[in-house]
Amino acid sequence: MISQEISPGVFTLEIEGQKRIATRSDDAVPVYGERILEGYRLWDPFRSKLAALLLKSRSIRPALARDAKVLYLGAATGTTVSHVGDIVRDGLVYAVEFSPRSMRDLVRLCERRNNIVPILADAARPEEYAPLLEPVDLVYQDVSQRNQAEIACRNCIRYLKPGGELILMLKTRSVDVTASPQSVLQEETKKLQDQEGLDLMPALDLLPFHQDHFAISARKH
Repeated sequence: MISQEISPGVFTLEIEGQKRIATRSDDAVPVYGERILEGYRLWDPFRSKLAALLLKSRSIRPALARDAKVLYLGAATGTTVSHVGDIVRDGLVYAVEFSPRSMRDLVRLCERRNNIVPILADAARPEEYAPLLEPVDLVYQDVSQRNQAEIACRNCIRYLKPGGELILMLKTRSVDVTASPQSVLQEETKKLQDQEGLDLMPALDLLPFHQDHFAISARKH
């Protein structure tokens, strides 16, 4: 097995001639059935949009330093959150999830990971979790709501540090199932462009891993 670090805490592995992405973890217990090889947790890009982004793009590398503070919106049961926790092992992940059912699984993960803080709340109402948060280096969003760009803007205004980054995983079918994915992308991107203080990078289509999904990156100046 050959490993190469492609960004801090993120590795590509050559396994039997195939390229795989992984993070390293001291916890040898699988979170969602993933394989663990010599301390590397294989990261499935078909289950994680962040893994797909890291595999596809050399130009977009989220602000995931070892000591970074991350606001993760749409944490679900913790599949991607657990890998982010591997990367920012000296930092913190504030994991916001609206579903009580998903939160139960997320809490079990957090019992083994002291750098992940579970927050049961609606990402569209960032004022609800203000007492629990500090300014963050990265806002990462993966929610299935119609007003995804608006949610991102609200959270960036409140919590993103100057110089910090936003990664929005845009689910176009959740915004408007009747419109084309490209038209939804244009409309949601314009909302982010109209938000004062955010400098956008070109969006990245997440095919072949995720259909009708785009990764939108921005920096707060």
